[in-house]
Amino acid sequence: MAALALGQILDLVGKLDDSPGEDQPRERFRRFLRENVREVGMLRDYVEECLRTSGPQYNRALQDLVNHLGTFLGFEVTFGRYQGVPGQAGHDGLWVSPTGHHIVVEVKTTEAYAIKTATLVGYVDALISEGKIPNWDHALGLYVVGRPDPEVRQLENAIIAEKRTHQLRIISAESLLSLAEMMDTYEVRHEDILSVLRPSGPTVDTLVDLMTRLVAGTTPEISEPRVETETPAREALIAAEEGEPGYWLAPVRGEVGETAAEVIGRVVGRGQVYAFGENTPGRKHLKPGDWMCFYATGTGVVAHARVASAPQKERHPSIRHPEDYPWVFHLKEVHLYLENPVIIDRTLRERLDAFQGRDLSKNWAWFVQATRRLTRHDFELLTRQGSETQGG
Repeated sequence: MAALALGQILDLVGKLDDSPGEDQPRERFRRFLRENVREVGMLRDYVEECLRTSGPQYNRALQDLVNHLGTFLGFEVTFGRYQGVPGQAGHDGLWVSPTGHHIVVEVKTTEAYAIKTATLVGYVDALISEGKIPNWDHALGLYVVGRPDPEVRQLENAIIAEKRTHQLRIISAESLLSLAEMMDTYEVRHEDILSVLRPSGPTVDTLVDLMTRLVAGTTPEISEPRVETETPAREALIAAEEGEPGYWLAPVRGEVGETAAEVIGRVVGRGQVYAFGENTPGRKHLKPGDWMCFYATGTGVVAHARVASAPQKERHPSIRHPEDYPWVFHLKEVHLYLENPVIIDRTLRERLDAFQGRDLSKNWAWFVQATRRLTRHDFELLTRQGSETQGG
């Protein structure tokens, strides 16, 4: 049975608010999360739906989803209030580690509005006064930002200016999901998660150990399909080697002052180029005539184009970081749909060759974390088109 979209669930539970009672919409929604959302891939779907949809109902749902994510990371979670009131704790959530460390969470959909760090510090102080947290040595204030704006950095600058880097931290919802996916996929422990979230001490061995185990646990599945298990992808590889067009998906992240979609609009749309790093999967196999679609991280596929030249080491004015992406190739037949992305939700994933035989509720970020080869069938689904990709 197909999973319900978040909007359907919110329609069923009703308006989320702080009204008291065990059978309020708030409690029904949180109960649904505890009983039904047990895989990080399903949680990612719901978080991304919140970030695509405006309104207080989705903002409050995001707060609950982030708190539920804390349980995936090994914390005991107490949900907070949606709105603060005088005389009551107003934090969004309290996460308690088995190690005795406490994280007080504030969820912000965006950084567009000024955020006063004194508010979160006050929440921690109040919890210490109430005996719910031993002291600041065992506490951390954590801002989880749904749509961070690299250009604003107001919150980061405030934390640094006020010398609160030992008390407050910031993480995007995307990065928090990635940590949960690491725990699900690799040998990442709860203590490793704490070492990432907490301010770094004088010793960095714990982080180096985590990186070493991640590298040791990496499988080819992240970038290139496994030959023995992914028959459709293997068939695509053979077809491409026999002279037919290859099909690719390239993930794109935002840069300072630009969303991922805006980067794609500038580089792919106006510049009609793209660039690979030295170790980008597929760099040596990409050839003129291939098709490539572009995934804006956290949004969806927003463009596709045909490869017009093989990657060559050159500089192009559209590539702002040529030292990181020296291999430039030109594009033609560019199609942009920045305002109408193709969302890689569960409904679409169940139709993709790449997900055949997989549990669709589990971690699916591997599909969009690195450049990868696609079957023609998957490319056409991801770009809402058909006949124009046929032929040479």
